[in-house]
Amino acid sequence: MPARLYFLMLVSLVLLAGCKPGPEVKEVEAVTAAEADLPQDVPPISIGENDWPWWRGVSQTGIVGSEDIPTEWGPETNVVWKTEIPGRGHASPTIVGDRIYLATADERAETQSVLAYDKLTGEEVWQTELHSGGLTGKEGMHPKSSHASSTIACDGERLFAIFLNNDRLHATALDLEGEIVWQETVGDFSPKFGYAPSPVLYESLVIFAADNWGGGYISAHNRLTGELVWRIKRPAVSTYSTPVIVEQDEMDLMVISGCEMVAAYDPLTGTDLWSTPGTAEATVGTPIWEENKIVASGGYPDKDTICLNAETGEALWHVKDHIYVPSMVVKEGYVYAVTDKGIGFCWSLNDGKEQWKARIGGNFSASPVIAGDKILITDEQGTTVVFEANPEEYVEISKNKLGDSAFATPTVVGNRIYLRTTFFNGGKQEMLYCIGNSEEL
Repeated sequence: MPARLYFLMLVSLVLLAGCKPGPEVKEVEAVTAAEADLPQDVPPISIGENDWPWWRGVSQTGIVGSEDIPTEWGPETNVVWKTEIPGRGHASPTIVGDRIYLATADERAETQSVLAYDKLTGEEVWQTELHSGGLTGKEGMHPKSSHASSTIACDGERLFAIFLNNDRLHATALDLEGEIVWQETVGDFSPKFGYAPSPVLYESLVIFAADNWGGGYISAHNRLTGELVWRIKRPAVSTYSTPVIVEQDEMDLMVISGCEMVAAYDPLTGTDLWSTPGTAEATVGTPIWEENKIVASGGYPDKDTICLNAETGEALWHVKDHIYVPSMVVKEGYVYAVTDKGIGFCWSLNDGKEQWKARIGGNFSASPVIAGDKILITDEQGTTVVFEANPEEYVEISKNKLGDSAFATPTVVGNRIYLRTTFFNGGKQEMLYCIGNSEEL
């Protein structure tokens, strides 16, 4: 046998031996929705300026106008109250009115639940179990993942939660007293590293992203009844980003990254508006936007941050640095970002020019929040870094450690910060903290 042919055969055998068959791709039936078929008589979304009703806050951008937030805290400093959280999860606190809502999962009991707390005191108001058994095994979970990573969305009258259970996605609507209003199976889901996207509310709809390597899709449901309104197919790729509603004068867009592209859809009907190559196969962070520019970043295996024209999808600039797990933030023409490894960047939204680069430290999975002129981001060891939203230079204000582990993004409402963190004291105990300036307590 010629040496070259033998070598090629040997390489082929090695490659075949190393390949593991992926899950069977399950074709998802696309369901279209004309505007005339959209749900009628669904109450409008009703939330206040001081609410944090879903992932990344009212604007879905992680930005609030709060100016007078505390910049220093610790176990005994500027703590308004603290309360124990049963189970574990990476979902951020959702705050509407005088209640805080959290998704959680108890791995020992194999339950997935929604919790409600009093915003003023931290006392538990109710707990509703949604699923028992059926938690994803270790083979389908990343070591850093959780069985309750999706942040709850609230339309002012109902709560919307989604959990991966028994290799299917299940959506539940509850009233504000914890009673189940409806529960629907969104579809099959083949997990590689668990499930991450949070529900997105738009007019009469609640929207769920389900990119997975068994056959991806996005579906929209009637907020009032849970009935399926539209569903679109997506590539059979395991990626984890939550869509964002990008508000434009002509037409609002639903934008999502991952599957080696950034794609925009009509949020009312699911109609494909444009898609542009960029980011990576797998992304986690939610795209950000300001005026008519959208920025997305990823991920794995490629490294790419891309800015696009919202109207056309045209790529305006690329940066070969990437932000994989944390989302980014943008304010007044400047993008602020922190990598998983703790490197901070500031780029010009106009042209992608690097304004500054700094080592912030730590490893990060949570996303930054802009409150007034300050940026907060919590690392995986429970330290929240506060720095200036300053395009000229990196200016650190403080570092505040609370707990031994943290993956949930902080929630900021008024002049209070709400942190979900974990302590290792002979076991894992999650805590919910309300942080405020001591002179105001």
